[in-house]
Amino acid sequence: MKKHKISLPIKLVISGITIIVALLFIIGYLAVALQNLDYFKIKDIAVNRPEGAFDFSELLGRNIFRIDLKKESRYITELYPVYKNIRLFRILPNRLFIGFTDRNPLAYVKLYRYFCVDSDLALFELPQGQEAWDLPVIIGLERKIPGPRPGKRYNIKELITALNIIKEIETNSLFKKYKIERIDITNPANISCFISRLDYSNVQAAADFQVLEVKVGQDDISDKFRVLAGLFTQLKDDISNIKYIDLRFKEPVVKFK
Repeated sequence: MKKHKISLPIKLVISGITIIVALLFIIGYLAVALQNLDYFKIKDIAVNRPEGAFDFSELLGRNIFRIDLKKESRYITELYPVYKNIRLFRILPNRLFIGFTDRNPLAYVKLYRYFCVDSDLALFELPQGQEAWDLPVIIGLERKIPGPRPGKRYNIKELITALNIIKEIETNSLFKKYKIERIDITNPANISCFISRLDYSNVQAAADFQVLEVKVGQDDISDKFRVLAGLFTQLKDDISNIKYIDLRFKEPVVKFK
């Protein structure tokens, strides 16, 4: 059988191409026209923070369609590293909304001055005007972080270990009467945390309880704190008579005063 070739009239093809080109031209013209209309120039910026705390006046008057939201978000995040995330949203026809997501500080890190650290291992400062939190203090990272940069993530094993220690204390109900005062990670093989008592219902017990040193090292943190929880359950009020507990060995070492 012979194959029949389907041929379109040349005039029809030319007409179709002409129409498509004309439509593209019109769309492009309308897009440029819309971008130049005052109607779409930014006149107001809403922020989920106290009014006057930030100055974004440089965005006012710009066309809402010409702003690169991701680029502006990255730039503002660099300006305010205390925040975990900053996102921009268009509210047509002429408004922007800037949303700030706070970082949740888990501890202070003592360097040449104090910084906060969150679960992302990022160092940051508390926003101005915010009261200091009652948080554990991590010491011994001066050599590991000689020139700290706010907002930068520091994936350091000792810092990860310190945050794991805090997590174990805060998530285990057996430690609900205790809090970590500080964690010394100067020597990775001899990482220690210092625990105080929060049980104010027994005033005498709280007065007798001095800060307890617990030596944990840097490995098997979860297992070691399960052992520590068992010791706390067994010893109860006798904990106030302990100078330190060493969990770095197969069998825990308890040193009494």
